[in-house]
Amino acid sequence: MKISIIGLGWLGEPLADALLNKGHSVKGTTTSVQKSESLTQSGYENIMLKFSPHPEGVGYQQIFDADILVVNIPPRTKTANPTFHPEQIKFIKELVVQKKVAKVIYTSATSVYPNENQEAKETDQLTIGNTGNRALFDAEKILWKDKDYDLTVVRFGGLLGVDRVPGKYFSGKDNVEGGAPVNYIHRDDAVRLICWIIEKGLWNETFNGVTPLHPSRREVYEKNAAELGFPPPKSYDVSGAKPWKMISGEKILSTGFEFVIPNPLDFWYE
Repeated sequence: MKISIIGLGWLGEPLADALLNKGHSVKGTTTSVQKSESLTQSGYENIMLKFSPHPEGVGYQQIFDADILVVNIPPRTKTANPTFHPEQIKFIKELVVQKKVAKVIYTSATSVYPNENQEAKETDQLTIGNTGNRALFDAEKILWKDKDYDLTVVRFGGLLGVDRVPGKYFSGKDNVEGGAPVNYIHRDDAVRLICWIIEKGLWNETFNGVTPLHPSRREVYEKNAAELGFPPPKSYDVSGAKPWKMISGEKILSTGFEFVIPNPLDFWYE
């Protein structure tokens, strides 16, 4: 199949590798000249395309000449207005409709679920009032509304592994939340999960992309520090006052998908 990936970044590039290895025709986008040149030198068919939130680039319409479009752009919810990412998605949807793209995969995140000290599932009723991430909530709604294409939304947990080490972000810090369960997925399994959806034709669904095992944050941070040789957090918050959530990964498991690294304590890092 012809598969296009909007966002040949940390997840998109290894996804392209996996799809190419399966015999698909793959092309993608990047937002910088340097990255585009690097991708070209490495043999990836790519173009520069930026959504600001309107599309900016030359010849970007070719990206939408695809059987499947993977939308993999970060919402930048910490630095941009909550309306920015939904506006990006509006423009993408318009191009999908114009070019009659048959199937779309949208990489969302488990931050759409509220922190309510409970297990969150895909069947939970999310609203403007309870969502934990308004930008992603609105973006998902835009893609689902009045669509004439097949759509599957993957809500990934913390995308980690390789050079992303969760414990490093809290090394040497005080009063770190350590009791809550983690909701992580290794990049290798995230790539495999998207490939699985394509291979099995799992369309018009929403799936949580998280490991089936949920050790505590403290367990993960301490193991990272011990194995990789950096200081663990100086202290942990023992008040138990911060709300948390545990994300269920049962739905994707029910399709037959198996995690290569089901336990975040076993993630590999460079």
